[in-house]
Amino acid sequence: MRASQDGSSIVLPDAASDVLAKLREKTPRVHCITNTVAQAFTANVLLAAGAIPSMTISAAEIGDFVTGADALLVNLGTFDGERRESALLALEVARHHGMPWVLDPVLINRSAPRAGFAKSLLAKKPAAIRLNAEEFRALGGGPDEAGVAAFAKATGCIVALSGSTDLIADATGVVAVKNGHPHMARVTAMGCAASALMAGCIAVSEERQIGASAALLILGVAGEIAAEHSKGPGSFAAALLDALSNLDGEALRQRARLS
Repeated sequence: MRASQDGSSIVLPDAASDVLAKLREKTPRVHCITNTVAQAFTANVLLAAGAIPSMTISAAEIGDFVTGADALLVNLGTFDGERRESALLALEVARHHGMPWVLDPVLINRSAPRAGFAKSLLAKKPAAIRLNAEEFRALGGGPDEAGVAAFAKATGCIVALSGSTDLIADATGVVAVKNGHPHMARVTAMGCAASALMAGCIAVSEERQIGASAALLILGVAGEIAAEHSKGPGSFAAALLDALSNLDGEALRQRARLS
C-alpha cells in the first residue's frame, strides 16, 4: 500500500481509521526518552489518542520499562549524559525484543555532538525517523520527495519529514500529508508528541509506513479541528487534546488531504 506506486493516497484515510481504532483497542505503551519541556504534552497526546505513556530515564529501571512497552521513542531534545546512557540501554532492550522505535533528532542542525550521536543511533535501525527540514539537512538528506525517498531507501527506515506538507517515505514510495494548522508550530513539544504518536501507531500497524503516515494524518486533522475551537496557541493546545480524544474515522476520511 504505497501512495506513489499504487494509489495508497486514496485508501490511507481508511487505513488511518483502522490504526486509530487499533490504538484505542490495544492501548500500546510507548516508552519515551524525550526532552524535559516535552514530557507532559507528549504524555497527554498519547493518552488522548488511546496509547499509554511511560517516561523514566533511570538506568536502574529503564530496562524493565522498555521490556513492558510496545514501542520506544528516542528524542534528543535534552542532550544530557543520563538520557544518552538511557537511550543506549533502552535500544539494546528494544533490539532484543524486536520492538519498533522512533528517532527524533531534535536540533541536530545546531550541535555537532547531537548530530554525531543521531548518526550513531540511525545506524541502530529505527523503524522511523521524524524530523524537520533543517535537521534532515544535518543528516545529509534533501528536504523534498526525492530526498526523503532516497534516504529511506539507503537507511531502510521510514523517513517522516514534517513541514507545511508532511512527507513520509519508505524504500518503495512517498506519502504526502497536507493536513495541519499553523498553530501547531507555536506549541512547544508538538513535534515531539508527533514522534511519540508515530511510535504508538507503528506498534499497532502491520505496515510501518501506514502507521507513520496515519500518525501524522491523525495529528494533522486533529489540529485542524482544534483550530476551529480555539483563539490562539494556548487554547489550541487544550483543544487539540479534545480533538484527538473525539476523533473518528469519518473525520479522517472527510478531511484527509493527501498526494
